[in-house]
Amino acid sequence: MPRIAVVDDDEALRDSLAWLLDSVGLATHAFADGDAFLTAEPDSFSAILLDVRMPGLSGLQVQQRLNERGDIAPIIFMTGHGDVPMAVTALKAGAFDFIEKPFNHQQLIDAVQRAMAEHQQLRQTRARLETVQARYAALRPKERQILVHVAEGMTSREIAEHLDISAKTVEVYRLRAMKALGAHNLAELVRICVALGLVEALPTDPRQQ
Repeated sequence: MPRIAVVDDDEALRDSLAWLLDSVGLATHAFADGDAFLTAEPDSFSAILLDVRMPGLSGLQVQQRLNERGDIAPIIFMTGHGDVPMAVTALKAGAFDFIEKPFNHQQLIDAVQRAMAEHQQLRQTRARLETVQARYAALRPKERQILVHVAEGMTSREIAEHLDISAKTVEVYRLRAMKALGAHNLAELVRICVALGLVEALPTDPRQQ
């Protein structure tokens, strides 16, 4: 079940948000300050509602700690009117959104649901990348070389000449490596190599070339 972290020093607001989110089937866990939240496995939450101004660590400082730790749960900042410049700073640092207090209940629910959907997609993308990385690491060195050259646009004959092996050997290694990575065609192989950082993606705008 998705869990939403509510981090705010205002107890009445924490209770109000817990009731609101619970009414739409979302479990919450409330924290009165940033330090308590940071000790509670922040990455286990599907989204984080975070106040900008709090005693102790500010919302921006909490965000910075999360970024340093590599936690990926999306952050929605809750701000007063005068905190908008700080919220913009938070967006630049990777926050998902910010909502001004007092906020519309439906606006907040919509923002949380959008953040959760993006979080789920990001988790799936990360899981797929980790799987491909593990499969690539299990390949033989020669298979890795050949895959990179294929993704760079070299033909089997060119790769054979470059590695001083036969073209038939190149084809055997290429097909075996593509199967191991789950690439069914050249396009999928190139996308995998780009995702792994083995080759650079070409700019889509001709003016950037």
